[in-house]
Amino acid sequence: FGYAHQYPLPTDPYCLRVLEFSNGSMSYPQDNMKNNSGGPAFVIEGRNIVTDEGTAKIKYVARITDPNEYDSGLIEALSMRLAAEMAYAITGSTSMVQITTSAYDQSLKEARFVGGVKRRPGTEFLGEVKASSVKSRLIPFQFKTSDTYILEFGDSIMRVYRNGAQVLNATAKTITAITKASPGVLTSNSHGFSNGDEVYIVSVGGMTELNGRNYRVANSTTNTFSLTDLYGTAINTTGFTTFTSGGTATEIFELASPYPEAVLFDLRFVQSADTMYFVHPSYAIRTLVRSDHNNWTFATPSITGSPSPALNTSDNYPSVVTFFEQRLVFGNTNNNPQTLWFSKNADYLNMTTGTGDNDALIYTIASNQVNAIRYLSPTRVLSVGTTAGEYVVTATSDGPVTPTTTLIRKYSNYGSAAVEPVQVADVTLFAQRGGRKVREFKFAGDVNTSGYQAPDMTILAEHITDGGITQFAYQQEPESIIWALRSDGTLLGMTYRREEDVVGWHKHVIGGVFGSGQAVVESIAPLPTDTGNDDLYMIVKRTINSQTKRYVEVLKVFDFGSVTTSAFFVDGGLAYAGSATTSLSGLYHLEGQSVTILANGATHPDETVSGGGITLDYSSTTAAVGFGFTSEMQTMRIESGSEDGTSQGKPKRIHAVTLRLFEAVGIEVGNSADELDRIPFRDSSMAMDQAIPLFTGDKDVEFRGGYDNQDRIYVRQSQALPLTVLALYPRMNTFDT
Repeated sequence: FGYAHQYPLPTDPYCLRVLEFSNGSMSYPQDNMKNNSGGPAFVIEGRNIVTDEGTAKIKYVARITDPNEYDSGLIEALSMRLAAEMAYAITGSTSMVQITTSAYDQSLKEARFVGGVKRRPGTEFLGEVKASSVKSRLIPFQFKTSDTYILEFGDSIMRVYRNGAQVLNATAKTITAITKASPGVLTSNSHGFSNGDEVYIVSVGGMTELNGRNYRVANSTTNTFSLTDLYGTAINTTGFTTFTSGGTATEIFELASPYPEAVLFDLRFVQSADTMYFVHPSYAIRTLVRSDHNNWTFATPSITGSPSPALNTSDNYPSVVTFFEQRLVFGNTNNNPQTLWFSKNADYLNMTTGTGDNDALIYTIASNQVNAIRYLSPTRVLSVGTTAGEYVVTATSDGPVTPTTTLIRKYSNYGSAAVEPVQVADVTLFAQRGGRKVREFKFAGDVNTSGYQAPDMTILAEHITDGGITQFAYQQEPESIIWALRSDGTLLGMTYRREEDVVGWHKHVIGGVFGSGQAVVESIAPLPTDTGNDDLYMIVKRTINSQTKRYVEVLKVFDFGSVTTSAFFVDGGLAYAGSATTSLSGLYHLEGQSVTILANGATHPDETVSGGGITLDYSSTTAAVGFGFTSEMQTMRIESGSEDGTSQGKPKRIHAVTLRLFEAVGIEVGNSADELDRIPFRDSSMAMDQAIPLFTGDKDVEFRGGYDNQDRIYVRQSQALPLTVLALYPRMNTFDT
């Protein structure tokens, strides 16, 4: 059928209709199953899918014939619907019809979008940035979902993370001797280290206290060197076990970068296979090429042709870049902020213009004022965000853009902030000029008539983006969350599932402190995986041991399993799993800090890290140690109705509430943060040092207090334990006067 691949449609369960097609990196919903060339992403022929994509994933409607396989949410929804249909005939009560119909609506929502309100997991510590005295930025690099990297850009330096660990240099230096002294002296012939280099030491025999930790080199000579920790304190080996043999020191892989700290967050980039293209208005176009995990190269490519206006001249370089229909597209130089440069088809650095379909083309947006281009977002069309409006690049025909068919239309006048947007399916979400509002630029009909719309996604939570958004990251799995950084370093999230009409904002304070305030998130970056849980990496700034520290951390998986022994609800933390012990080490990054502990799946009193370790009150085989954080939710004012209309503004008393929980333990509930009661989950038969089984079901709670107008329900989880609230059912009285 003219396509490269053919896949059979699923039969178990039987596929009735395809809702969404994905190639692993781009998804095409049912109403927009087009590839970047404008043609169909796939075609269904009989019981087969034919496509040019080497990877094919589908979301589909299935035929389930065995009632035992029905989802529990579906069963509840059907039960409530039957009750609603039969309520009047059985009871003669119209109010019972309303009650059962409302229950049906609620159960249907729960069946359609699993989760309710779920507590986020904690963040795992991966490593300290090259220099904690300056800001760094994380950039994702994905060759394929099984071969992904996070690039740490610091002040004129780049480091690499792979599989959650720092990439090391290819050559490890063998250690032949270590003295017991202050500081200890290590011998490694012709090691090549310089003072200040960061090294990782492992496999030392005898003096095992040095193993599995990063150090900085000091007092370097040709064959010897000593060590300091990352706080600058010399390593005193006097009290360590005597060295016997072996061990290696390997330098953390680093690459000189052309970009200083001041420009890191203005960089824009796009990737094709093992090559990433970087642009900045004051720096020549650069490529970054990966040859191996620890072999990367920056280069300044040559642009073929002589485009006019000029594209790549001193202090007149492009500010934005993307790929669109097999062309590399640049935009916005200092001298020509409204101009787009499209390369020749499949010849990315060739800017030779002409009238042939494959020739390069240059297009300057005509407007009544200077509208600098802020972003380029390719879907089936090329969306162009400027300081004063949003445009779409299409062709005058149904084919791809060419020098003679290119058409640019303006569809809205909101204007865009200088923040890279995110794409979800064929939708572009961008920060409006000023950074306070997030708009959804989406197709709303025929491109020649209805065109595109840009509704405000913050309209129901305008306060949450106060100060402005500086960065986005999209985590597709498992919950479809658009993460955003606020200018004060607060992490925001927007759960976004348009097919279920779910848009919900949430704020996350990361555990720890910086100075006298909260920890500051400075950079975020997503990495897709094949595990069903995409990763979100971040750089967090805290005050640790009286020093400013910036750590690279990753958000742990949402689905930790069915027991709390594998739960991870601490920030900047590490996990232990092994033989029973009361001594946990390797916590040097938390030196001097009071840490929250989950040991054997049970809460443990806080401890202070000293010498990189803590001592537990009892032996544990599993533990999660890090900064605690609090998760809170509060309802809007509840409308319960009254005899003469609304209950709003009238004195009310909530005397009890039923919480429908899913795999939860450890929760407080009340009518405000100052009046909370902890729900008991542990009974007298359970040992205090053992995990409480996760609870799924309903918990009834009596409320304190009398009548007032603040009719809200407040829920808090401050322990290192999970919590998912599916529903709240209050019982209350309204005082009618």
